[in-house]
Parts: sequence; structure tokens; C-alpha cells
Amino acid sequence: MNRFISSPTYNDNTILICVTDVLGDNYCVVCEDGKRVYEHVAKALKAGKKVCLSFQGGEDITSAFLAEAFSRLYTNFPEEQIESNLSLTGLNPDDAADIECVIKDVKDYLKNPQRFKDAIAAVMGEDSL
Repeated sequence: MNRFISSPTYNDNTILICVTDVLGDNYCVVCEDGKRVYEHVAKALKAGKKVCLSFQGGEDITSAFLAEAFSRLYTNFPEEQIESNLSLTGLNPDDAADIECVIKDVKDYLKNPQRFKDAIAAVMGEDSL
């Protein structure tokens, strides 16, 4: 199970962000929506708050949505800050596993972006980049 998934602890320094409230919808599918969620989380982290990100009621949580939100987080904040100040709740086991995979992929990409670009070029050709 992902280390982010936990029973949230609330206090004056914790902000609850409900994904479905941010989106105004239960479907978590498009990249643009992942960006909107990222913006809410980033604002709270920049303010020095802890964030409990609730997926309660979220449906069809796609890898594209998750990758957009988490790639932006890991690009713009130190890993330690994210992992000590972000918790996730309201996820079923499959979605929790998807988030864990997305986070691993994001971290791997950020460690060596050229490796991923080379792999894409090898499969799809140089013009695909």
C-alpha cells in the first residue's frame, strides 16, 4: 500500500482538498483536471500546510489525470516535502495501486528524463519528440 494512503489526521495546519469538489465532477480522467488538483495542493504546500487529498466519490481515476497532478508536484516540490505533508484518502485498492505506480514512474522520469525520451524515439522515431 502506498505510504501516502492513510487515515487523515486533521488539525489547524491541515487542509482537506476534495478532488470532486475541485473538479465539480466525479470523473477524474483528463490531464487538465489533474493540473487543477495540482494547483490546489501546491497553493496549500506553499503556504506551509499539510494536505489531505480526498478522492472520496471519485470515479474513473485515470493514469493521465494522476500523472499530470503528481508529475507537477514532484517537479516543483522536494520529495521530502511532498511525502511528509501529503496524505491521500478515499481510494479503493486499485486506485491506490495506480497512484503508487504513477508516483514511481514520475520519480524515475525525473531522475533520468533522457532515458525516457530515448525509449520513445526508439519505438516511435525521432520525429515523435
